[in-house]
Amino acid sequence: MRRFVPCLAALSAIVLGACGHTTSSGTGASPSAEPTPGATARAATQKLFDAKTFSNGTLVDNKFYPLVPGAQLVLEGEATRAAGRQPHRLVLTVTDLTKVINGVTTRVIWDVDTNNGVLAEAELAFHAQDDHGNVWNLGEYPEEYEAGKFKGAPSTWLTGFQKAEAGMIMPADPTKTEPPSYLQGFAPAVDFIDEAKTSKAAQATCVPAKCYDDVLVIEEWIPGKTSDGHQLKFYAPGVGNVRVDYKGGDEEESLVLASARMLTPAELATVRAEALKLDHHGYEVNTDYAQTAPAQGPPAS
Repeated sequence: MRRFVPCLAALSAIVLGACGHTTSSGTGASPSAEPTPGATARAATQKLFDAKTFSNGTLVDNKFYPLVPGAQLVLEGEATRAAGRQPHRLVLTVTDLTKVINGVTTRVIWDVDTNNGVLAEAELAFHAQDDHGNVWNLGEYPEEYEAGKFKGAPSTWLTGFQKAEAGMIMPADPTKTEPPSYLQGFAPAVDFIDEAKTSKAAQATCVPAKCYDDVLVIEEWIPGKTSDGHQLKFYAPGVGNVRVDYKGGDEEESLVLASARMLTPAELATVRAEALKLDHHGYEVNTDYAQTAPAQGPPAS
């Protein structure tokens, strides 16, 4: 399952519904056959997405999913990989870059993923908030590494390319979504589909960084893939994702927030440069990515 957990700042917003879901796939075409996994949630999510409703999409002030350029979260824990249970670390930074995807100007998130101290994945994610306060994922460019060496980016998907559709990362009011579940992205060409729903609200949790109240717990899963299990992500107001737990599945990823801070201008400039390198490399690696406009930095002061 994908992991995107940006950070720091906050204002709550107005809700604009979410969606329902199915849990198993049908193989026949008869009316009694169960629909494709996630089909109901997909249809409901599709109805909510409208590229014309992102008048200021990079201003992301969702209570549980704020995106402030320079905000950085470091989550540490363990995950089961081919080599067994290993230390796992995610560094997620909200850059000051923007990128237009399917007509929507998105905020670029830089995600660096290491297993046992070795780079496993470096990813750019493209998120934006609509005028109703819902935060959307419009695509991902994840570069994969083996023993620290680049192996490719086969899981790249972008809204508007090869039937890929935007997914909702965080509803404006996740406690009042009806129907309860929604898709976080749909990209059939790379076999990507994640479904989510609110599991609990008004929770408390303590992690190395801090203790938090009014925590939201979101449950995520891949429809029709029981072996993957479910992830539970804990979101603190004004911060973002502070804990990841699991229910079943093979990966058994568990993470806690080790630190949350704002980068200095010099550190943010370094992040910007690294994210731009990844963006530029995408044009050499993926033909769909090569059709997008390059990521843009902030206006010169």
